[in-house]
This record gives sequence, C-alpha cells and structure tokens, in this order.
Amino acid sequence: MPLITVDNVTIRFRGPALLDEVSCVIEPGQKIGLLGRNGAGKTTLLKLLSGQQDPDAGKIVLAPGVRVRQLSQYVPTDEKGSVEEIVQRAFDPAFSGEKIDLEEWEAHTRTTQIISRMELDPDSRFETLSAGMKRRVLLAQAIVSEPDVLLLDEPTNHLDIPSIKWLEEFLKDYSATLLFVTHDRAFLQKLATRILEIDRGRIFDWSCDYQTFLKRKQEAIEAEEKQNALFDKRLAEEEVWIRKGIKARRTRNEGRVRALKAMREQRSDRRSQVGTSKLKIQQGQRSGNVTIELDEVTFSYGDKPVFEEFSTSILRGDKVGIIGRNGIGKSTLLKVMLGKLPPTSGKIKMGTNLEIAYFDQLKSQLDPELSVLDNVGEGSDRLLINDKPTHILGYLADFLFEPQRARTEVKFLSGGERNRILLAKLFAKPANVIVMDEPTNDLDTETLELLESKLVDFDGTVLIVSHDRQFLNNVVSSSIVFENGTLKEYVGGYDDWVRQSKAAETKDAAPSKKKRIDSTKTDDTSKTRRLSYKEKRELESLPEKIEFLESQIEKLHAQMGDPDFYKSNKAEIARVQQDATDMQAELTKKFERWEELEALE
Repeated sequence: MPLITVDNVTIRFRGPALLDEVSCVIEPGQKIGLLGRNGAGKTTLLKLLSGQQDPDAGKIVLAPGVRVRQLSQYVPTDEKGSVEEIVQRAFDPAFSGEKIDLEEWEAHTRTTQIISRMELDPDSRFETLSAGMKRRVLLAQAIVSEPDVLLLDEPTNHLDIPSIKWLEEFLKDYSATLLFVTHDRAFLQKLATRILEIDRGRIFDWSCDYQTFLKRKQEAIEAEEKQNALFDKRLAEEEVWIRKGIKARRTRNEGRVRALKAMREQRSDRRSQVGTSKLKIQQGQRSGNVTIELDEVTFSYGDKPVFEEFSTSILRGDKVGIIGRNGIGKSTLLKVMLGKLPPTSGKIKMGTNLEIAYFDQLKSQLDPELSVLDNVGEGSDRLLINDKPTHILGYLADFLFEPQRARTEVKFLSGGERNRILLAKLFAKPANVIVMDEPTNDLDTETLELLESKLVDFDGTVLIVSHDRQFLNNVVSSSIVFENGTLKEYVGGYDDWVRQSKAAETKDAAPSKKKRIDSTKTDDTSKTRRLSYKEKRELESLPEKIEFLESQIEKLHAQMGDPDFYKSNKAEIARVQQDATDMQAELTKKFERWEELEALE
C-alpha cells in the first residue's frame, strides 16, 4: 500500500502552473531523488507532501498513521538551546503539530540514542555550532520521531566532504522512505534507486539510479523532439488544407475540421523544453605568468594559527581547488591569497594585470528587494559583453531568465535561481582570475555541468572552494588541502587527492611495519640470514628503478598540472591519472623492498 498518493495535483503562483494535474505514489522503503531545474517546483512539492502547503486542485492522501518529517534547506537563525533540547522538541505537539504517544522516558531514550548515533554532544549550544553541525542536529530532530517518510531539501548544503560521506552512509542504511532534493551528483548516484523529475509542470517517474536516468532521459528527449516534429508537420499540412478554401461545412469534412481545432489546442498547450543555459565568461586582459605567489605565509587569529609557513606559486591558467573541513580556514586562505586579509608573517606577491571576479558564498552582492534586471544591470538596460553592447534581457535569457522572471524580485526566487543571478552578475564583467566560494549550492545539474565546461575552457586562473566532489574532479588541476594541521598540495581533484594521500600513508607506514616484522624474525631466529647473490643484484638495481619511476611520475604530474590537459577527452584523463596512481604504488613497493634488503645486508 502506498504511503503517500499524489492525485491530480495542480499548483501555480505566477505564470504557468508549477505542477499541472500531476500524480504519483510514494512506496515504503524507497530512496527517491527529486530532480528538476531551478524554479521547477521541487521545494513546492516537498511542502505539499509535508502538509505545509495546500494544492490549488487535486489532493494528497497519506495512508493511515503515516508520519512525514522534513529537513529544510535553510538553517534557522533564531533557534537556541542545547542539542538535546533541540532534538527533543520533535516530541512537542506545539512544535510538530502532532501528538506522539510516548512516555517521557521513552522520548528521552530515543533522543539520547539518536544523538549518540549521529555523533553529537547533547550539551553543546545549538547557536554556537557550525552550519554543517546545525544541519546534523536538525536531521536528528527530523528522524528521532521515527517518520515513515523523510523529506530532505538539499541535505548536503553547508556540509564538508567528510560530513557528506558520513550522511551518505547513514542514509544508505536508513530504513524509512527517503525523498530528497540535491545538487550533489555523487550523493545522488550513491543513494537514489528511483528518480522523480519535475519538467514543465509534469512529474516523470524513472525506476533507476541517476546515471541510468541520464541515458534514458536523453533518449526520451530525442523521441519527444521527433514526435513533435512529425506533429508540427501534420499540423502545417492541415493548415494548408483549410486555407485552400475547401468547403469545410460539408459533412465529410467536418470531422477533419474538428480534428484540426483539437490539434491547434494541443499545439497551444505544449510547453516546450526550456532552453539550455548559455552562460559565457568574459575573458579579461592577459595577466602575468605568475598570478599569486605565497612565501612562507602564516595567518593567525590572535594566538591561534589557521595555517603556517605555506608557500606556493599559482600560475596563469591554473585551476586550483581548496579542500578542508568546515571552519578550518578555506575562505580565510582565499582572502589572504587575494590580499583581503594581511598575513601574520610571510610575503604575498600578486601578479600583474589581474582582473578578479569573486563569487560570494553568502550572496551578499544581491539585493533581495530588487528585480533580477536591477541586480545585474545596476540601472542600465544594456551591458558590454565581450566588447559588444547586449540588451540585458537577452543576456539574462542565456542564464534561463525569461522576461517575466527577469522582472521578478530576488526574494521570490529559489536558491538555485539566486545562484544563477550571481553567475550572471559575475560574468558580466571581464576577468582573468575567477574566485568561487561554494558556487555549486542549489544549482541544477545542467547549469553545473555547463559551468564546469566553461571554467575548464577559461584561459585565466580559477580558485575554488567547494565540497562538491564531482565538481572538483571535473574542473581543478591541483588541490590545496588542509590536512593534519598543515596545508599540502596535490595534483588533480578530490579523487586524485584521496589516492595520493593513501599512497603516501602506505609509504610512511611501510618502514615501521617492516621493521616490526624484521625484529620479530630476529627474535625468533637464532641464525642471521645473509643476502643471496640474486638479492644483492636486486639491491644494486633498485636505485636506478626508483629513479626511473620518480622521473615518470614527475612527467605525469607535469602533464596533469597543465590546464590544457583537462580539455582532453575523459578516457585519456582517466588513463593518465590511473598511470600516475599505479606508478606511485609501484614506487612504494620498490622503497619497501629496498629497506627490506638494506636491513639484511
């Protein structure tokens, strides 16, 4: 029996209906990804399902006794109390709107268990926590009452990568039904077993994972385009027939006339595919070869260092990702690199002819009371884009804002639409350095993929702070990582960092492990073993082999460090990255063998 039935539901605000006579069912135990372009109605559907909003027509039916809880994409700013108090509010009828039949000790036990399971401190003050930890507390609040259906709206927003991976594992084993909206494609692929897609007011149901959905969706689009082309051709033929003046009042022609009228209505009601975003990055003047150079730079807040004695050179064309936990200092590092914060010690040298465009994570550059037009145009109806005067409505159309939407005040738009406005505002001015602090939050996947391709093709320098693993993998050529209290640099994106750091850990751990083994052998064996002739020859050859591997790895890293490398096809990129990983593993083995033989010599 379905937990929730959506029956012929319609809801509209301005313009075409967001949901137009849609129907679907939510079954027990499913993990459903809810997809759709920014402003398509994803958050609205979640509000309908949770009872926060009523449809204009149709009905939503919950099975008897079904409990629904929702985690909003926004963290409340006025919530105060201990973690335990916040979580336990789920049992308060005044808060939840539902009386849950539990003894006080049972509610307390559940609260204690879920706080422990989610690795939270019950005595911590909610208002002092990071945005990521606040969302974890609110998730605990949502699930402590053991809902049958859990609705999650952008659950990975404000979470760092370790927290996202923790959430993936937690939800993978969670037994209740999940319906979630996310821009994180890796998260979506990991969890979703069914896809509901909102497209032009309708809901399309796909019983598959995300990658399979992408293939089937493309096939469906191509089939729809062919069907529409055939329909339009037939309609045009019928219009020619009616214009020839055939006496349509004759009985044998009346049916054909009625059919033509029906076809006209069908064509009028058709909602075409929304166009593809065409965002363009304005290329500024050519900067100097060195964009930013840091020499033994330290930054501290009072006596607390954020990072110490960090040196690096960022060259023109580099695409650099900055990775680390929430609150560790990623945005601070960006500000120090850009000269917005003075270093505690060390030197920073900025390159010549720099034109910097800064994507602001907090969206402070947007005025919610002004329209999209006024925010981007700043009072002008024309912009100079790549030295060509462009009407602002035409420019905004490239970012999927139709004229009516472009005249809407920002406060009425979705989070993803606000991010698209910021991109439009950012790219309206020439730049040779693009700085992006959490650019992927709330963007739909199509805009994300286009942004990725534009950044890869951009000839200037890109600095990115992001928790989106796939975005980092697809864009950056090197990564600066906050790791064990220090800053370290790696070639490639997120997955490359994980592989290289694991290989380094293996190399560091190998000598001590081998020494323990050798020590045990010495204790157990009264006789000291000597190297054989073959082992002596092997030992003599190892330095040359190690040197060769190191030179090959250096060449591969140089190849991956070239911005043009990431413009090649994905298969070639994957091959080179795998070669680097394999050679690093082989190098580790050679070092281990060298130490083993040296100990016996």
